[in-house]
Amino acid sequence: MRGLIKDLRNFIAQEKLKEAQKLLPQVFKAIDKATKGGVLKANTASRKKSRLTKTINRLSKKPEGKN
Repeated sequence: MRGLIKDLRNFIAQEKLKEAQKLLPQVFKAIDKATKGGVLKANTASRKKSRLTKTINRLSKKPEGKN
């Protein structure tokens, strides 16, 4: 789970939107599995998913060509 989240954050940092969007469902699945297994609490999992989604949405709304 942590490795997937790190990969996703690296894609976001490199502004690779398509790769990040492709990886997001896998990250959600890993977070949900960790929650089901008791590794994460439900609110923590929800917060992580929300923040990752918000970051990707912010990247997708960023105008092309401007840094």
